[in-house]
Amino acid sequence: MLIFIRTFPVYKKADIRERQIHVCKMDEERTKECDMTESVTHVRLIEESSAYWRAVFDYPPFNIVDASMFERLQDLLAKMDGSPSLRVVVFESANPKFYLSHFDLTGKIGNIMTSVGPSGLPVLMDTFARLAQSPVVSIAKIRGCVRGVSSEFVLACDMRFASRENTQLGQPEVAVGLHPGGGGTERLPPLVGRGRALEIILSGNDFDGETAERYGYVNRALPDAELDGFVNALARRIASFDRRAIASAKTLVNRVSLPSADRLLDALNSFQTTLTWPESQQRIKTLLKRGLQQNEDFERGWPAALGTLLDS
Repeated sequence: MLIFIRTFPVYKKADIRERQIHVCKMDEERTKECDMTESVTHVRLIEESSAYWRAVFDYPPFNIVDASMFERLQDLLAKMDGSPSLRVVVFESANPKFYLSHFDLTGKIGNIMTSVGPSGLPVLMDTFARLAQSPVVSIAKIRGCVRGVSSEFVLACDMRFASRENTQLGQPEVAVGLHPGGGGTERLPPLVGRGRALEIILSGNDFDGETAERYGYVNRALPDAELDGFVNALARRIASFDRRAIASAKTLVNRVSLPSADRLLDALNSFQTTLTWPESQQRIKTLLKRGLQQNEDFERGWPAALGTLLDS
């Protein structure tokens, strides 16, 4: 059966605090064990310098986001935490058609919504919250499809730069009978405004690079041929600055711009409820039958089919 008939615990902030000490000890062990200087499944780390890293998503065929992808991101965060010289990490994809495609809909999500990470939040939320709160600057360099939880990942990054010709960004959850649960409903409105956030979330449509830039979904959309050079120059410039100044400035911005843990938990708990709805079950099963996570052409364009998905 699909993951969406499972039940999940409902977390409260008080419950989260009780787990933090134990999880922090686990994170220390993970830092000792983690060595990402060589290729690692799903995320390939390139250390341009001690201050500037590139993390390359490489999980064929579509860079689907499942439990193993979250494990690799947790490993990377632990390594970032243990690297005092690091200033900036650029997240990019080895596949120009798929940056990170979307949440795995076949059940391979493990315990990312039941186990907690070092922040005390469930692993899904912990990954994004720690990325946003890290003293290290995170930059998403976007080419290809970025939908659902993958959109929520780039929203958790500090900056987003997209290929003008080759970007498809979106939050299609409502059109699948769900709603965003990884921070999309919390992070989009401050960036794009209430009306445009509702357009993005309720339409379930893809948004190209040019539109995403105009809305504020990304910082800039650049011609594809210029994207690498622009992001590399920006990352190297930031990497040349003092870490304490970078971290202090980011902390001050975070205080007035990041959603609270309570709001993130409310969204995740509500999302977990939507996973049990029969309507969402039906739509997900239909998508998988149509070729989602199997057929490249359908994978690239499936949001276009959502308006007529259940038509006979």
